[in-house]
Amino acid sequence: MKLTEDQILALAPDEASKKAGRDLAVPAKWVSKGINELALWGECQGSGSKPYQTQVDLSSIAFKCSCPSRKFPCKHGLGLLLLHARQPGTFAVAESPAWVSDWINKRSEKEEKKTEKVEKPVDENAQAKRQQAREQKVSAGVKELLVWIKDIVRNGILTAPEKGVSYWENMSRRMVDSQASGLSAMVKNLGATNFWKEGWQSDFMDRLISLYLVAEGYQNITKLDPVLQEDIRSAVGFTVSQEELKLKQGVQDSWLVLGKDIREEGPLTIEQNWLYGTKANRFALILQFYARGQFPPLAFTPGLVLNAELVYFPSVLPYRAIVKNQPATAIANWTDLHTSAGWEQVAVDEAGSNSRLPFRSEMPIILGGTKLVSYQKQWWLQDKNGCLCKLEADPKQIWKLLAVSGGEALTLALIGRENTYRPIGLWHQNNYTTI
Repeated sequence: MKLTEDQILALAPDEASKKAGRDLAVPAKWVSKGINELALWGECQGSGSKPYQTQVDLSSIAFKCSCPSRKFPCKHGLGLLLLHARQPGTFAVAESPAWVSDWINKRSEKEEKKTEKVEKPVDENAQAKRQQAREQKVSAGVKELLVWIKDIVRNGILTAPEKGVSYWENMSRRMVDSQASGLSAMVKNLGATNFWKEGWQSDFMDRLISLYLVAEGYQNITKLDPVLQEDIRSAVGFTVSQEELKLKQGVQDSWLVLGKDIREEGPLTIEQNWLYGTKANRFALILQFYARGQFPPLAFTPGLVLNAELVYFPSVLPYRAIVKNQPATAIANWTDLHTSAGWEQVAVDEAGSNSRLPFRSEMPIILGGTKLVSYQKQWWLQDKNGCLCKLEADPKQIWKLLAVSGGEALTLALIGRENTYRPIGLWHQNNYTTI
């Protein structure tokens, strides 16, 4: 996979790593270096007697380095990739040394074991018993959760800010015990409401109602449309086999990586990647879960266009997806970019989405002819019809938007739901850049 310098720097975990990576992107820093169709490698002389051994799996842009850094990728991995992007002729094409080939082979063996695990015959009777036992646990937990929700309503939500952290954590842990991890996360989210914010009651009720809809929906799941049942089960915490999903027909397209969000939950790193299909004009969310300090299975660089086949999870509002095949870089044609007509059209689309899946999460939109305006000491996005929507953005993003636009209209990629949107990227001079 060929990456540009900007795309490589976008992989950096922080600004310090970017600077250090640039400093190492010179031939004099490397004792040896090489490349073949599988890997890129080099030995960088550090402060110790032995040089650090740095390697990159080119098939999926994965890193490994013998340095003690806990950042992924480390400065050596970034420096090696940057050096190759700037001066590819300085890398000799050769067979991988043992320390590189061993790593590549181990990665291949892991993939083969995953395949073997999928192909291994399943004891359907034992599987059915486990599934039945779990559903009984979930049902018992949901009944308890509904009583808890009704108690909150009976006592009045104005008492919610007075409740201690343990109040929310206890119910969240109860949902974990009931094997309903999705409901546990929703309870945590409810307790994380910013009670110091003006109008917190609206945010709180929105989260509480979503939680109630999922719980009540699960209690009556057999009465629902089969596809909506999948949404309910997913929200509760039941998973869909990704290996089975990959057997289904996907959507082949050139997918622009609009942006990503990364958060830490205990020992786990959760990565959200928002993609836009430039031909099919549809969005996708790719979730990746991996241990903290490890590198994700696939590298999604904001601004990069990937030619790949995506398979969507079953849903009345298909959005979350997985990558079926190994993505390759592609060239996008922005002349056919489809944008929303304005905020009124966004409101109509939102109403339609909410009627189909009222407990859905935030989703992307692309809005053209948009100006940043100041009104009542706040920043708003004004469409070409003069309609306004409040902008959720930090000062750095505001100033970048002002600097790039110069007061003129922009085409923006936004993430949000209903009346709250935040910018993640923009098109400027026929190029897409993240904010």
